Amino acid sequence: MQKIVIDAREIGTTTGRYIENLLEELQEIDTDLTHRYYILMYPKTLATWQPKSKRFIKVACRFKEFTFGEQLGLLWQLLVIQPDLVHFGMVQQPILYMGKVVTTMHDLTTLRFDNPSKNPLVFRFKQQVYQVVNFIAAHKSKAVIVPTEFVKDDVARTMRTNSRKITVTYEAGDKIGAKAEPLPELTGTQFILYVGRPNPHKNLARLIEAYALLKQTMPHVHLVLAGRSDALFKRFERDVERGNIPDVHFTDRVSDGQLRWLYEHAAVYVFPSLSEGFGLPGLEAMANDAPVASSNATCLPEVYGNAAHYFNPVSVDDIAAKVKDILTDEKLRKQLVARGHKQVAKYSWRRMAQQTLDIYKSILNEP
Repeated sequence: MQKIVIDAREIGTTTGRYIENLLEELQEIDTDLTHRYYILMYPKTLATWQPKSKRFIKVACRFKEFTFGEQLGLLWQLLVIQPDLVHFGMVQQPILYMGKVVTTMHDLTTLRFDNPSKNPLVFRFKQQVYQVVNFIAAHKSKAVIVPTEFVKDDVARTMRTNSRKITVTYEAGDKIGAKAEPLPELTGTQFILYVGRPNPHKNLARLIEAYALLKQTMPHVHLVLAGRSDALFKRFERDVERGNIPDVHFTDRVSDGQLRWLYEHAAVYVFPSLSEGFGLPGLEAMANDAPVASSNATCLPEVYGNAAHYFNPVSVDDIAAKVKDILTDEKLRKQLVARGHKQVAKYSWRRMAQQTLDIYKSILNEP
């Protein structure tokens, strides 16, 4: 029997969708009865995911990322399990664990952007620690998985590691299965949509500025910012109120049905990000019939191809102009929706999982 540990502590978050899809597909495609999987999950999330296969065993792991508990407690937990292979679905891991490791490095964005909601000295210290963890993980891992060629090049260059050990496994965007649930306050309005977190690299300040500029010539258009309300979102709410910018809607967390309705009824989905590893929200918007206006930064043109209308994310004027193009050109809008469906079809969670399983097998078969 070969023991494979998968760190799934991020289940239930945006990053966790990668692990959730990996686990679902692995249960379908890994027919090797000698493989037994141990899935590490926070105690509070154990009930949120149920394995379909008896070879997938949930294990409570109470050690939070970026803590001494992770470095020591999780290290000890792994030593007790004695796995033949550990897959960390994020870079956070015990740096002293020296068994066979696969690490998924989603991007290096955290190293390059501050978080104004955090204590600047504490956050800067954590960034330095994160830099060290990234470097060690990149070098000690038998294989590194990344979501795009952009991230592969970035990791190889920044972490000074051999690109031959890095494999690109593209993720995928899904049509939401839940029944669409209208948001009454938005019914009958024409709105621009953003879905995601408000972190600085997401560039929402410029998006709001671009919307205010657009509002001068298109006063009927609304802006919807969907995502769990937190300290950063509340800052934007105060900025919008102080700037007296009308018709900006902060939805807080929405259900899957509400999210589907938002995508399907958005006049434009806007993704103004300055840095991404894959850009899953834009691909998800395409899968759910929204035309996409996107930043041309980092990996986004690689992932979206010709299915997005691109803008310079540091130019408020360009953001406003490209969004207005879609709002006023029905032919362009229909073209983007059609191209979006074709672009989404290029990606597959099943293919991603098969590539990952092939990596596992290669490492497990090493002497």
